[in-house]
Order: sequence, then C-alpha cells, then structure tokens
Amino acid sequence: MSFTIIESAPARLNRSELAVPGSQPQFFEKAAKGAADIVFLDLEDAVAPDEKEKARKNVIAALNEVDWRGKTLSLRINGLDTHYMYRDVVDVLEQAPGKLDLIMIPKIGTAADVYALDMLATQIEQAKGAKKRVGFELIVETALGMQNVEAIAGASKRLESLHFGVADYAASTRARTTNIGGANPDYAVLTDKDESGRRETHWGDAWHYALSRMVVAARANGLRPIDGPFGDFSDAEGYKAAARRAAALGCEGKWAIHPSQVALANESFTPSAKEVERARRILAAMAEAQREGRGAVALDGRLIDIASIRQAEALVKKAEAMGGA
Repeated sequence: MSFTIIESAPARLNRSELAVPGSQPQFFEKAAKGAADIVFLDLEDAVAPDEKEKARKNVIAALNEVDWRGKTLSLRINGLDTHYMYRDVVDVLEQAPGKLDLIMIPKIGTAADVYALDMLATQIEQAKGAKKRVGFELIVETALGMQNVEAIAGASKRLESLHFGVADYAASTRARTTNIGGANPDYAVLTDKDESGRRETHWGDAWHYALSRMVVAARANGLRPIDGPFGDFSDAEGYKAAARRAAALGCEGKWAIHPSQVALANESFTPSAKEVERARRILAAMAEAQREGRGAVALDGRLIDIASIRQAEALVKKAEAMGGA
C-alpha cells in the first residue's frame, strides 16, 4: 500500500438513486415511501425554464413537510452557467436548514466549479449556524469534466460521489447516438470469416472507457462511483445488464429515472447470498491459517492472497450494511 492514505467519504447505501422532478410534487410522498436508497429532487433537466421557481418552492416545502422516513435526500441544482443555480442553493439551504444531505452538481467541468459551490454552501451554513454540513455529488457528463475528472475528484472535502451522465456526455463528445445509456449496434467488431464465409458481430460497450476512468478517479479519492440513467424504463433486462456491467467495474449503484428501476438497481448492486457465503469462507480460511502459522492458504483449489482478503472484507461489509446475514 502507498504511504498516502485515502480518506473515504461518509458511508451511505447508494445502490439506487431515484430522480424526482421538483415540478411534480405529487410524486414526493411515493418516493418517500419507496425503496430507493437515495432520492434526488431535480431542479435541472426535468424542469422547464418557466417552472424553475415553482419547482424550487415545491422542493423547499417537501423538505420541510414530507416524512422522508430517514431517507438520504439530494438536490440536483441547475448548472453553474445558469442564473437559477445560486437561488437553488441559497433558498433551499436557508429555507430548509438541515433537511438536505447532498447537493448534486450537474455538468461539472473543472475543480474550480466545485470550489465555487463549496464557498457558497460554507457561507450559508456559517451564516445560519448550521449543525449539518451538506455533501456534494457530482455528475461527470461533459468532455471537459472527463478531461479534468482526477482534479475534480479531489477538489473538496464535501465530495461523496461521482456520477456518470451518459446522455449529456454523448452529446458533449458528439457520439452518434440518441439513446440514454445502453448498447449501440454501431459499436461492434466483426470476426474473421469462417469456412462457410460467415462472420459474427460482437457488440461492445461504448461507455466502458468513460465509466472506468470515472471509477478510478472516484476510488482514488475515497468517493462512491455511481452509474447514471438508463432511458428505456420499459427494458428491465437492458437496465440490469447495464447495472451489472457498472457493478463489475466497481460502481456502487445506478440511477433510477422511473420507480420501476429502483428494485432492479437494488438487486443488481446487492451481493448475492452465494457471494457473501464464499467471502465469509475466505475470511474463515485465512483466520484458521493464521492461527496455525501458515502464510498461504487455498480454498476450493484456489490460492487466497491479501487481495482476496480485502475483496472478501469489502463484500461482507457491504452485505452487512444492506442488512444481509
């Protein structure tokens, strides 16, 4: 291990993060009663310009009046390039003090963007005598943000998570797609011809590099990497495939832009009973080896090393946080 110790962000369950438009207050109670680990109340993309002010008032009322049942609450503010942003931060933090856990900053581009929001939030909290410091979650969804993701990930002690915003990222990089996440048939390779002249097509994951880079930046700074939206909420299997790929790369969770996706995310990012049982066996085998003075140990015909121990410990800890056995 490096002499540099990574300080982890506060531990939160973040398997599913449900988007709820601030302009649709009829959905607030349902979200509060739902199974999402985190709910983010949206003032940005889901709200039309002429509804921004009303949506902000709806959110403030909901934070103060709705019984959120201890759920983690986030607010997606408008972008730093808009005149809506400062009122989003000032009004919500001042008029619903202590009710918000996280601020979600969209289209983050540079570390200076984080600094600006940190300064504003700090001044408000100091002026109001706030006892609770709001955390930040950042959406990496532009070419500029991805170029600067390493600096962004270390820009503030308030940071908790990085999120991959695939739709705006695709637009920013001029990717040839109009889908929100998922596979693209043009991103494929052909095998060589077989004896009959036939060739097979193998689709790839067009977002693999971007998501992997974001995961590395997040983990290197003790943050949670979270995969963003999957637009076709009628395609449960497609959503689960995307979630499993993200989990395999190290993501802790995924957005749900429709309530039906919450259960899919929770399932995809919850370790299976079989995985947890094997992890516990690994830890038990290593503990027995240490008692017997053995430096190496094998389980089911496979060598167990220090990396295996760390993986097993992380998996068991996650299962316990989710209420697993």
